[in-house]
Amino acid sequence: MDNASIAARRDAAIARGVGMQTQIYVDRAENAEVWDVEGNRYIDFAAGIAVVNTGHRHPKVVEAIRAQLDAYTHTCHQVMPYEPYIRLAERLNDAVPGDFDKKTVFVTTGAEAVENAIKIARAHTGRDAVIAFGGGFHGRTFMTMSLTGKVVPYKRGFGTMMPDVHHVPFPIDLHGTTTNEAMSAIAQLFKADLDPARVAAIIFEPVQGEGGFYPAPPDLVRGLRALCDEHGIVLIADEVQTGFARTGHLLAMQGYDVAPDITTMAKGLAGGVPLAALTGRAEIMDAPAPGGLGGTYGGNPLGIAAAHAVLDAIEEDGLCDRANALGSRLKQRLEAIRADVPQIAEVRGPGFMIAAEFMTDGAPDPAFTTAVKAEALSRGLVLLTCGVHANVIRFLAPVTIPDAVFTEALDILDASLRAAQSAAVAA
Repeated sequence: MDNASIAARRDAAIARGVGMQTQIYVDRAENAEVWDVEGNRYIDFAAGIAVVNTGHRHPKVVEAIRAQLDAYTHTCHQVMPYEPYIRLAERLNDAVPGDFDKKTVFVTTGAEAVENAIKIARAHTGRDAVIAFGGGFHGRTFMTMSLTGKVVPYKRGFGTMMPDVHHVPFPIDLHGTTTNEAMSAIAQLFKADLDPARVAAIIFEPVQGEGGFYPAPPDLVRGLRALCDEHGIVLIADEVQTGFARTGHLLAMQGYDVAPDITTMAKGLAGGVPLAALTGRAEIMDAPAPGGLGGTYGGNPLGIAAAHAVLDAIEEDGLCDRANALGSRLKQRLEAIRADVPQIAEVRGPGFMIAAEFMTDGAPDPAFTTAVKAEALSRGLVLLTCGVHANVIRFLAPVTIPDAVFTEALDILDASLRAAQSAAVAA
């Protein structure tokens, strides 16, 4: 087999709406390295989009899944429950920020977690409206697609979005949007279009993921918390991409001085096995009646076992501290290159959730961004782009990446940026 022949089969068999970042068809993976069907080796700075924060095939995760396979693989928790599901809920209830009693629900995907958070907020408040932010990404179901603050490619062609979803600008200093402007937009919304007594929830990402890795300013998060307290609105933190050691904390909201009412989680929770969760105030989480929440695969035993192993690995291997150390090294290297690559407009992000944004003459430069990504791929480094303007490269290597491999990756990144710069000058 080779990549080209598999790609031809894929084009014939898979719907074109499933986008592709690369044409690397994977044969095996270990920690931060991937080998394709042709034997080519790549350093993975995507981590399945922040899923394998603990690396491909972390030994603790593999051992936990194997042990669970020998016991049982599925019963449906709503039919025949199992203790590890309850124990994982207890661990998340203890770990999620907020000095109040909490309860947890397990589902399968991040979109499903967000969808259920909105259901719970509506059941608790008896209200319908939801406020989200431009540039945010919350999923591809109709509710989460409606919450997502980007039309192309997520909404185009899919018709009318869900009603009573309202968007306001997200603060981005680089693009001239302040926290005051974001909060003023909500105030104007309340004056002109939406009675705050109709708002069930406000949802935000502590660091916008697909939108460009923009961290939420602390004054925005405090302002949202105060606004929600004033009007009886449920504050939801979407930690699907920020969770599980990525930002230097187990959860990004641990870096703020206020807590959300509900936290949604997925991606890094189970180290590559589909599992998602939402954890929140007990009285809010208990609003739906029995049977109102659930799902056949929600909290599958293999995912639950993997998640226990992920939490153990993060704690025992000191991965939050390691994320901060790796992120610091990456930022220092990128900042050192900026003098020679003026297209680097900003380097940002907490922990090991780092991004570089590229601009030329004050305007977003998606062409240069794509060139850097392609150059890196040709040298064996897998990078992901993001951002409303498609001009951001996000760095999502596993937090477990070995030092030698990380150093190799930084050298490839350095060379790729300089090569793209030279090509841009020559053009």
